[in-house]
Amino acid sequence: MNNYFELQIKINPEIEDIVSEFCFETLPCEGVLLAEETYKDLEMISTTEGTLKVFLTEEPKNLEQILTQERALLKSRGLSDEELGSWEYVISNKPNEDWSKKWKGKWGVTHVSEKITIVPDWIEYSPSNEEVAVIRLEPGCAFGTGTHQTTQLCMKAIEKYMPKDAKVADIGMGSGILAICAKKFGASYAYGCDNDDTVIDVAKENALKNNVECSFELNTADKINEKFDFILANILHNVLAEIMGDLKNIMFDNAIMVLSGILDEKKPVVLEAIKKYNLQLVEEVHQDQWVALVVRKEI
Repeated sequence: MNNYFELQIKINPEIEDIVSEFCFETLPCEGVLLAEETYKDLEMISTTEGTLKVFLTEEPKNLEQILTQERALLKSRGLSDEELGSWEYVISNKPNEDWSKKWKGKWGVTHVSEKITIVPDWIEYSPSNEEVAVIRLEPGCAFGTGTHQTTQLCMKAIEKYMPKDAKVADIGMGSGILAICAKKFGASYAYGCDNDDTVIDVAKENALKNNVECSFELNTADKINEKFDFILANILHNVLAEIMGDLKNIMFDNAIMVLSGILDEKKPVVLEAIKKYNLQLVEEVHQDQWVALVVRKEI
C-alpha cells in the first residue's frame, strides 16, 4: 500500500488483548503494537504508557463513535474506567515504510514453561528438547497469541491438570491456541467454539500449521450437546459468571475446568458463580494482575 494510518489509543496495558481483538474485528486493522517498553510494574515511566498503536489500511469515517461505543460496551460488562484507560486517541497518515516489521517485532519466541513454547510462524526455531510442545501461530485477528497472561495460565493448567486422552473443549477459543496445546499434550479430541465467526478460519489454519486435528465451529456453550473431561474458558469475568451453569452442563462427573481472563479484583464475581453451581475450587493460579481458577465437577 502507498501509505497507512497509525491510530494511537491510550489504554490500560492489562486489557491489550481485549482492545486488540476489537480493533481486528471492527477496524481495517493489519496489526497492533503496545509500547510495552514504556512502563514497568504498572508505574508510568514515560508519556507513551499504555499506548496501543493500531496500523490501519484506511481511516474509518466514524472512528470516534466506534471507540466510544466499544468502551461503553466493555464498561457495561463490568470493567471500570481505571481498568479500561482513557481511550484518548490520535490518528495520523504515515508514509509507506516497512511497518509490518514494527508489528512483527513485538512477537518473539515465548517460553510459557519448560515444556511449552510459542513461535510466530515467520521465525525459524528448533527446540533444544524433543519433549517441548512447540506451537506455531500467525498472530492475526484472533485473541490468543500465547503472550498474554490469561492464555499462559490456561496452557500451564493443561500441562498440570489435563488427563492423557482427555476429551477437551475450549469455549471462546479465539486463535485456537488452547485446543492446539491440549492436542500437543495428548488430548484424544479437542473441540473449540466461539461466537465470533471471523476467528473460525484462523483457528483452523493454526491447527493445520501445527499438524493437529481440532474441531472448531461457531457456537456457544448453551448449545453444546456433548460432555468433556477437561474444559478451558478464557473469557471476561462477567461472561464466565453468566454461563457457569452452561459450562457445568457440558462437564463429565469429575471433569476439570480452567476459568481464565479474570482480573484479581474481579475474582469474587467468578467465585460466587462457582459456589452457586456447586463446583469445587481446586487451585487459584496467579500471573501479574490476572488469576485463573481451576475447578472440578464432583459426583
